[in-house]
Amino acid sequence: MQNISPGELQDAQNALDFATDLVTDWLAHYKFKDWTEHADGRPVTPEERTQRAKEIAGQLCDHKRWKVHGRSLKIQDLNAMRLKITDFSQQPELEDAISRYYALLQITFGSNIYKLYETPSSQILKTLMPAPGLEQLALGLPPGVQPPVGGGKAYMNFLCDKCGTTTALQANLGQAKPLDPGRLLFPKDNKFSCPKCGKIHDLTALRKQLEGQAKLPVV
Repeated sequence: MQNISPGELQDAQNALDFATDLVTDWLAHYKFKDWTEHADGRPVTPEERTQRAKEIAGQLCDHKRWKVHGRSLKIQDLNAMRLKITDFSQQPELEDAISRYYALLQITFGSNIYKLYETPSSQILKTLMPAPGLEQLALGLPPGVQPPVGGGKAYMNFLCDKCGTTTALQANLGQAKPLDPGRLLFPKDNKFSCPKCGKIHDLTALRKQLEGQAKLPVV
């Protein structure tokens, strides 16, 4: 502790107090907003909602109980605090909707995808790739496609870092596809030669990312 300044200690305490205040406020205004009467019929006052919220916030912020910040709280833990919790896993339609939404959140925030479009006939994933020179990529696959069935196309705009020329490329996924007008085929040996200056670019990393994203080989 001797290497930690008083200011750092105060910052940590402020963060803990702020978390407690937020939880207290959210519970009182949202979780308990429809809590209007006690089990015996007595009306619930705003002060009682706030006091109950403080009790719950104190338990949730008790590090001696939970030990680590990243620990998951189960429904049983919340029920033990006398909180009424809806178990969505017991409602098939709600469980399906939440599971699908969670999957989309994971795709969006747990990967390098920044836009996802889906139509009845295709799925387009716009993703940021760390491969040098790649400006934009769109991946088109039939919804729910699983290898080795089906296939699709990946479109990318590649910027040459030597002459500044942007080239439209097409990678066929899973099976051969006709080459779209104005595009060049993704090189089989991963060596792309700029059509203007001739510089050779290694697209090995991009191929690996495409195949990992689509779970289909680039052919």
